[in-house]
Amino acid sequence: MVPQSLIDRCIRQERRAQSELYHALYGMLMGICARYQHDRQEAMALLNQGFLKILTHLGKRDASVPFEPWARRVMINTVIDAFRKDRERQAMEGREMPEEPANVAVANAYLEHMEAEDFALLLERVPTMSRNVFNLFAVDGYSHAEIAAQLGISEGTSKWHVAHARSILQKALIAQAMRHERPLVR
Repeated sequence: MVPQSLIDRCIRQERRAQSELYHALYGMLMGICARYQHDRQEAMALLNQGFLKILTHLGKRDASVPFEPWARRVMINTVIDAFRKDRERQAMEGREMPEEPANVAVANAYLEHMEAEDFALLLERVPTMSRNVFNLFAVDGYSHAEIAAQLGISEGTSKWHVAHARSILQKALIAQAMRHERPLVR
């Protein structure tokens, strides 16, 4: 938990305090950035943009809102802003709906024993826009209406991206589970 005294020093624009705050928030904010941007340099750029916004708006923050959730929201909004800017440049990948996986139970059993890092690697197989919408919905808890408003897409498109991501992930999980040597279901 970030002490209020550190926040107050940052509001007074003390450089040492800003550095301390950066180091205190680095893990949380970089985790958000890395979830949406798998290129390390791009994730760092997003982190720095978001941290600058945090410092810029720190004095305007409603004191009744806990600091860490507020900072997290600022970072997620920074990521969403980057989506909007990049959306026109990104070609939509793989618009066709994949077939339904044959063995969802195998995927679910394998998923129960999977490490978070392994799942993150599987998530990289999902096209960028679908992965980002999936993260906003499944990880960050945004509704389809919120995602649609933030990204300038329809709710139906948001739902499609989540379904598309899930389908790709299920297929990848089944393929990986079938190659796995140890039996995961007892």
